[in-house]
Amino acid sequence: MQKVSFTKMEEGTAKEYAFLDELELQYKSELADRLIDALTKLNGSLSGYQISRLDHSLQGATRAHRAGEPLEIVMAVLFHDIGDELATYSHSEMAAAILRPFVSEKVYWIVKHHGVFQMYYYAHHCGGDRNARDQFQSNIWYEDAVRFCHIYDQNCFDPSYDNEGLDFFIPMINKFFSKPKSDDKEEVARYGNNKLSD
Repeated sequence: MQKVSFTKMEEGTAKEYAFLDELELQYKSELADRLIDALTKLNGSLSGYQISRLDHSLQGATRAHRAGEPLEIVMAVLFHDIGDELATYSHSEMAAAILRPFVSEKVYWIVKHHGVFQMYYYAHHCGGDRNARDQFQSNIWYEDAVRFCHIYDQNCFDPSYDNEGLDFFIPMINKFFSKPKSDDKEEVARYGNNKLSD
């Protein structure tokens, strides 16, 4: 397999970076497949519930799809817990980061904060603050996050709900993740170097 010759990025040539760009484009085109694999791994995660984390995600996405929600909401619901495996203490942020190039700022914000909003349903039973979400009351998307958690998250642990299987969503996943609305290069161009210091 062909490889670049440099060991420091500052020593790379335009030809080498063109070669790497081709490989990166191929890798990016396989994102949907990697995300489907990651969803599949949720099938055995977090025991104790009546259904798996995968079934929870499928149930929420099915509810959103049947309610006629836009595709970005259906995908946000389907992937909102994708971070559970690796970002155990910050799964909402990981899911939001994965979705960010493909969704609106509103949906990104909802997914990023859904963990805090979800606490409303259980934190008071565990010594936590169920009203932690109130810190975001002045945000324009506060009610949208409340709605997201209420109808597509907290109520999606029902083993008797007839949700669609993962195969039903695969064409949607492939379509949705085929072209981002933005990427890192566009973010830097749009916001300049100041964005990098945030």
